[in-house]
Amino acid sequence: MRHLVFFFLFASAASFGQVADDSVSVLGFDDYYQIVIQNHPIIKQAELLSQAASQELRLARGAFDPKLEGTWNMKDLSDTEYYNLLDVSLKIPTWFPVDPKVGFSQNTGEYLNPENFISSSTDNQQLYAGVSVPIGKGLFIDSRRATLRQAQLMQGMAEADQIKEINKILLTAVKDYWEWYAAVNNYDLMLQSIDIADDIFSRTKMAFEYGEAAPLDTIQAKITLLGRKTALQEALIERIKAGLTLSNHLWTEEGAPLEMTPDIEPGSIQNNLLSNVQLEQMYELARENHPELRKLNLKNESLIIDNRLARENLKPRLDLNYYFLDQPINAQGNSNDLMFMDNYKVGVDFAFPIFLRKERAKLGMTKLKITENNYQLDFTERQILNELSAQYNEMINLQQIVVQQQEMADSYQLILQAERLNLENGESDLFKLNIQIDKLIEAQSKLIKTKVNYQKSIATLYWAAGISNLGLVD
Repeated sequence: MRHLVFFFLFASAASFGQVADDSVSVLGFDDYYQIVIQNHPIIKQAELLSQAASQELRLARGAFDPKLEGTWNMKDLSDTEYYNLLDVSLKIPTWFPVDPKVGFSQNTGEYLNPENFISSSTDNQQLYAGVSVPIGKGLFIDSRRATLRQAQLMQGMAEADQIKEINKILLTAVKDYWEWYAAVNNYDLMLQSIDIADDIFSRTKMAFEYGEAAPLDTIQAKITLLGRKTALQEALIERIKAGLTLSNHLWTEEGAPLEMTPDIEPGSIQNNLLSNVQLEQMYELARENHPELRKLNLKNESLIIDNRLARENLKPRLDLNYYFLDQPINAQGNSNDLMFMDNYKVGVDFAFPIFLRKERAKLGMTKLKITENNYQLDFTERQILNELSAQYNEMINLQQIVVQQQEMADSYQLILQAERLNLENGESDLFKLNIQIDKLIEAQSKLIKTKVNYQKSIATLYWAAGISNLGLVD
């Protein structure tokens, strides 16, 4: 009778660690990740960075927009028109250092300045067309061309910032998912342990009533059951907290938050050991893709543009202006022969600061900034590669720990089965059996934690390399 009672008493221990196939909703990692990528408001906010950079580029291109200008001045005193000056022009900036300009003038008046005089034979109207060409400062680069090139670089920097911000929130989302996975599975593990402890207590109490178990066995079984209930409550708290944290990342396409319900459980972990990933490959990926390195490289290119502009500003400003007057057509629409040495207006604008203190200081500052940026680039690259190496070694070690922890959990399962057989044969007792069950629970709990840490280490590895979307989405 004693052997038969203990056989039923501990039969349930043989199936410990097996989860019943209840009807639950499963939120797999891939589905969760897609929801986060598509709907997370912070990710949508980060995507605005590239749009802002596009507007900055558009703003810089505005310096090359054609400009229509016009002025009109008139003076009339004592019924005498002193002057009436009208000038309308169209200026067309170009990428090359040539600014074409086309204009129309009409000047009349009794006291007109001679330089504004236009013959009455053309109805005091005149067409002019010409160019302004810098042959000193501004020939190779000027502020508007520098601004446009830097705005183009800003687009790349904005994309790097966008990747950085998105990867940051994705890493948090991935870690929160696996923390939720661990909390749910630990809760299920504690739930199973309570079923076993409750069954042990019930059967031990029944055995005591039949006189086949000592009173201390009943007390010990009750203590074990109460301990497991306490552990279950703690696991429930962790599960609720992890579920609420996870819900921070779940949103609909319309921007409404999604709530986690108790019947939702995570999918199973795939055994995706990254044995083919080499550290040198990760180094190359980091050098090519890491947002911080991309930003510093682009910043260096921007500073080189500043340096070129500062060098250009050391030259004197010498602008040559040449305009055809009423050539090859006049204001009345009549065609004229094109002559360079007749009916023209020419001028030269010259300026040159004697000491060049402002210009030399600007050049010196750009050189210092380039040197400073290069130091920062070297340090940041080394810092990133060292962090990448640390994460890679952590992942490799966690691979081995997962395998070892799985073997430990399987071994404790075999020991528990052997201990149960010993108890049936009268060669063990309830105390020893509970010790083995506790060890099995601890081993399986550590296995869950180790698997979760391994999954988190994969995401952290790709985050450390700066790969877009943590390498989880093409």
